[in-house]
This record gives sequence, structure tokens and C-alpha cells, in this order.
Amino acid sequence: MPVELTGKVALITGGSNGIGAASARRLASLGVRVVVADVDVDQGKLVADEIGGVFVRCDVTQPAESVEAVAVAVRSFGGLDLAFLNAGIGTGCSLGDDFDVEVYRRAMAINLDGVVYGVAAALPAVRAAGGQIIATASMAGLMPMPGDPVYGANKAAVVGLVRSLAGAYPDIRVNALCPAFADTDIITPLRSTLQDIGMPILPVSTVVDTFMSIVEGSGTGEAWFVQSGRPSEPFGFRNPPGPRNPDGSRIDAARKDPVSIALEEN
Repeated sequence: MPVELTGKVALITGGSNGIGAASARRLASLGVRVVVADVDVDQGKLVADEIGGVFVRCDVTQPAESVEAVAVAVRSFGGLDLAFLNAGIGTGCSLGDDFDVEVYRRAMAINLDGVVYGVAAALPAVRAAGGQIIATASMAGLMPMPGDPVYGANKAAVVGLVRSLAGAYPDIRVNALCPAFADTDIITPLRSTLQDIGMPILPVSTVVDTFMSIVEGSGTGEAWFVQSGRPSEPFGFRNPPGPRNPDGSRIDAARKDPVSIALEEN
């Protein structure tokens, strides 16, 4: 049965372009009231006006700006059902002789810190609504990324964050969207190389289809991959080592935090 989204409220960071803008349009077409948050003010206002939403300038590297973006959603529409923490950049940052600390810190600040700050800002409102948080990670968070190891580290951290948050906050849903190379500005420096080696480039609409599968689904703590040639689904983290009792039986660490486990054992 289709999920009824009419009247729900969504906040999208990185909402001015690419996956964020396309997701804003898709949600708005289904009756969702959308707050577009971005540092690209001109384009962000165009998207917000187009969909009948609200724009707020938001630099995700600044915690106070994520707090304000959530406040705008609550003031404008009365609450927040979905926080789509989508803002991100490529890095092109190697760890060799050309390692650039400033490039590294900027990538970490946007791709990882921005998600952390966004979660911290959105949690109260999303929990009040019994809603959900979706963070854009990447296939680079699920497999090695030799061409951009810092980006791979950023996105793997987002996947780990999402999986842990799902256990910490069982009253909401928290998931990650993990696309391969999609047709957005982030691949501009790589586009010719990708085309030369025959690497498929995903249409943005395909990524948004998977985003909507997450929105309308029921799972939590999942990392949905989007890849050419196969249906999207949650990546299977099969048989992770995990904590075990001395007899070898598994401890459900996703359900119990270490303090609770210790209290039960004492």
C-alpha cells in the first residue's frame, strides 16, 4: 500500500542542485512541504519557489545553521517528518606528496561533520514526529575508493553513523543512501575519465527512485546501494564479528547499549 506523504514536512540539505533538488521536486509532487537548505542561495530559491517550498541558507559545516534550518521547517510548517542530510562534495584529496590539509578538512567538515550536525539539530523534531533521517553516503562508503580515499573515509563514516544511530533511536528510522557515480556536479572533474573507461553514470532520477524506496519503506539502519545493472536494496552486512559472550553466543549490540549489557550482567 502506498505511503501517504501529503502534508508531511521535509528538510533537504544540499537541496539546490543534483540529488537534493530532484528529491525536493519528487517529494513536493507527492504533497510534501519542503524546506530547501543550501549555500547556493540563488538556485536554492529557484527550486523552493518552483515547488512551493521554503528556502533557508545553510552551511552544514556550522552547527548553528543546521539548528536554524530545522527551526525554519518547524516555524513554517509545524514540524519535521524527514531530514534528508544530502549536502556533500568530492575531494580529489590524496594522501601522497600533494596532500592538502585544507582540502581534507573541508571534505570532512561537509561530508561527515555536516551530517553529524544535521542529525543533532533534527533529532528533537524528527523524534517528536516519529519521522526519519536519511543521509547521503555513497558506494564509496561500502567498497574501496582508491581514487579518493578521503571521500571513501567520509562516506564509510556516514554509513557507520547511520547504522549506530538506528540502534540508539529506535523510535525513528535512520538510513543511508549510497549511490554510485550519478549525473551531478560532483563528478564534473571525473566525467571525462569515467566516460573513457566506460563507467556507467546513473541518472539522478534513478537515485531518487531509491531515495523514495527508503522514504516509503519500514527499515532502519540500512545502507541502500544504487548501482547500474542491478536493483537497489539494502547492502547486506553479513556475519559481522560483533560482540559475543564467552560461550560464543552473539550479544545483540544493535538493541542494547554497553551500559545496559553491563547492568544486566551485574
